[in-house]
Amino acid sequence: MGASFRPSTALLGAFLSSFMIFCLYPKPVLGITRHYKFDIKLQNVTRLCHTKSIVSVNGRFPGPRIVAREGDQLLIKVVNHVPNNISIHWHGIRQLRSGWADGPAYVTQCPIQTGQSYVYNYTISGQRGTLFWHAHVSWLRATVYGPLIILPNHGVPYPFAKPYKEVSVIFGEWFNTDPEAIINQALQTGGGPNVSDAYTINGLPGPLYNCSAKDTFKLKVKLGKTYLLRVINAALNDELFFSIANHTLTVVEADAVYVKPFNTETILIAPGQTTNVLLKTKPRYPNATFFMTARPYVTGQATFDNSTVAGILEYELPPNGFHSRISIKERPLFNSILPALNDTSFATNFASKLRSLASARFPANVPQKVDKQFFFTIGLGTSPCQHNQTCQGPNGTMFAASVNNVSFAMPTTALLQAHFFGQSNGVYTTDFPSDPTIPFNYTGTPPNNTMVSNGTKLVVLPFNTSVELIMQDTSILGAESHPLHLHGFNFFVVGQGFGNFDPNKDPKNFNLVDPIERNTVAVPSGGWVAIRFLADNPGVWFMHCHLEVHTSWGLKMAWIVLDGKLPNQKLLPPPADLPKC
Repeated sequence: MGASFRPSTALLGAFLSSFMIFCLYPKPVLGITRHYKFDIKLQNVTRLCHTKSIVSVNGRFPGPRIVAREGDQLLIKVVNHVPNNISIHWHGIRQLRSGWADGPAYVTQCPIQTGQSYVYNYTISGQRGTLFWHAHVSWLRATVYGPLIILPNHGVPYPFAKPYKEVSVIFGEWFNTDPEAIINQALQTGGGPNVSDAYTINGLPGPLYNCSAKDTFKLKVKLGKTYLLRVINAALNDELFFSIANHTLTVVEADAVYVKPFNTETILIAPGQTTNVLLKTKPRYPNATFFMTARPYVTGQATFDNSTVAGILEYELPPNGFHSRISIKERPLFNSILPALNDTSFATNFASKLRSLASARFPANVPQKVDKQFFFTIGLGTSPCQHNQTCQGPNGTMFAASVNNVSFAMPTTALLQAHFFGQSNGVYTTDFPSDPTIPFNYTGTPPNNTMVSNGTKLVVLPFNTSVELIMQDTSILGAESHPLHLHGFNFFVVGQGFGNFDPNKDPKNFNLVDPIERNTVAVPSGGWVAIRFLADNPGVWFMHCHLEVHTSWGLKMAWIVLDGKLPNQKLLPPPADLPKC
């Protein structure tokens, strides 16, 4: 007699469970499934005549470009071949019910350890435009980043004339030494970290730095054409002004959301932000080349990289024309004029021009009613020096940063995992203050006590809660602009101003018609910003300053959005290959 096989109850249960999980996972409705593989490995790279080994993706710096269409499913296998733990964040992707693919280490996942892999699985829903991806553990995103381009569905045009060509322009920072060693030393001594040695455009510092003339990004263009520049700020710690000499830019998109077009000579872009601009080239050969330059917008009192990165815009020579005998080196090179390093007036005016299209095709669905209001103070502070040693922070303390005076302590267990399995005990608490525990004159004379508290505290929101959040800069250790990034959601910037937010007067001036929709917003130096969003995405969602040094110091927190009642309002189960701590 032949042997018979009967699956055990446990085995059958496991099969059914796996089948249900497979069926539950989001699948593309409109698009296709796209596969990518990221091999995280060490690569020798030379910049500024300095060669060092960097953490890279597929040996490239910056990393590879991801291209998809709205409705596509992405399966991106990340294999870690380096000694560092790694995780990848798909910055700006809403991750609807797929928070396991969001990427911030110890928030939605444990990092991928050496020799291990993880498949990020998510579907792009209701989004199109320019985003980017980057490492989300310690300072590895200094070299691990790249563009993420979402094209509209086939046959769906842009709300502006189709460009002749599209070009990614991604800013970064180059450190001659290891960024991991820089931040580790700063956290040990309590002082500020060393600044970068150069800024880069598409990984290249350009001719204004020593030994970098050959490492220059060059954009070659044709006469009378329109180019779409997908501008991304992947720098670690600096907001940047960007301009092209003798050319006007037309802003058409910010953070993968179309905006009412406007012309400008210069754009301002914070770390974590993206801005699409149209560049209309000249109708006649200009017999010149043009600098494309970027340098920092500075509001704080800390040291910063006071340098300028430059690329070059070159016009192709007309065929058989008079100018064909003139070499590129003989043509004059025009320099762009950027605002002053501390030009807050320009920053304010530029931000005020950003408005949603608010059209029938691209509506601005601003929450008109508010269920929950929060008031968060954002800024720097201090922590006591450890082990009876003198630290390099103010008055022998350690630099710290906080939200509502809580400096976020990263757990050693992923928050989303603890939440999903009901194992929060000892991992986090849900008592994050909705208002400052000790009110003070936030932008006036700073208080004598600059110490912050520490904890892993979260805010819990019922599904579909409409949230209004006021983020107030503080002058405790000097006023400073803070680009705040919210994972899992876009939000509407309904108001901003300088000084202390006035709850009686300022809401009367909120824009609830066509405010800009973003995922990263700069809290003005010495001022406040008001945002609204609908908590319609269950999971645990990180919010943090995208100045990496401030995140390292604790300027971060997280929201828990509970499941809704319907099946399509619930967080999906974790994948089988979710990394373990």
